[in-house]
Amino acid sequence: MNNSKHLVLLPLLLLAAGAAGAEAEAAPDLSVSSNLNLVSEYRFRGIDQTWGGPALQGGVDLAHRNGLYAGLWASNVSGNSYPGSNLEVDYYAGYNGKLDDDWGYTVGGYGYWYPGANVDKGTCPSAAWAAPCSLPGQKFDNFELNGGFSWRWLSYKLSVSLTDYFGANTKTGYSSDTKGSLYHDLSANVPLAEDLTLNLHLGRTDVKATYGGISADYTDYRLGLTKTFSGGWSLSGAWVGATNDRFYRPPVGGLSAANGETRELNKDRLVLQVGRSF
Repeated sequence: MNNSKHLVLLPLLLLAAGAAGAEAEAAPDLSVSSNLNLVSEYRFRGIDQTWGGPALQGGVDLAHRNGLYAGLWASNVSGNSYPGSNLEVDYYAGYNGKLDDDWGYTVGGYGYWYPGANVDKGTCPSAAWAAPCSLPGQKFDNFELNGGFSWRWLSYKLSVSLTDYFGANTKTGYSSDTKGSLYHDLSANVPLAEDLTLNLHLGRTDVKATYGGISADYTDYRLGLTKTFSGGWSLSGAWVGATNDRFYRPPVGGLSAANGETRELNKDRLVLQVGRSF
């Protein structure tokens, strides 16, 4: 047996094995994650989207290690608010960067699509439109650009609407178009323990028009706790609500576009969530 030959090959085999192991352990350039959640009520910026009913929600996200990201997310919504549709599909992309271990920033775009929904698919007369009435053709879809920064568990993000804000314009009774409407999002997710997080949020919506002389601007808030479990499971509860009762409750707001129902869309509620990430 030629022992010298084996002595030469052994270091080469060890080197190759080490390189293969390092490559296997290295994080991939592109990661894919998904999530599925059941919530007792879908609240968007503090406003009820499911007319008090539960929602099944889920999404998929792509993230590159250089900071680029993109994703899709969907939830059921109420036809009382979005006549002709019971579905919301969101699409988004952007970039997340870091200045150091504590400070980060984000820029991106976010779109909201309600397939099949249109104002002219509402019932006339209804709670929202009394007879005689003529319903305009107007979609509810919206697209925003956003940017923000974060420090550890605290973040702020500003979103600017490039379209009329969820269909709000002169055709739907507003004083003007609503391009340029703003949303301020101040959030804190404070770790209380390894598997328990305190969720704090304060938001402000600035709609660039009025409706019947009444401002649609409002502040929303959220106070909650999130508990995580092994296997990607999570459970949360949050107290959610919003201001401006004059606009978001009857007789001005909270009027069904499909029937005679009414609802206080901004009323404080306890929203429960159970879900899993993959």
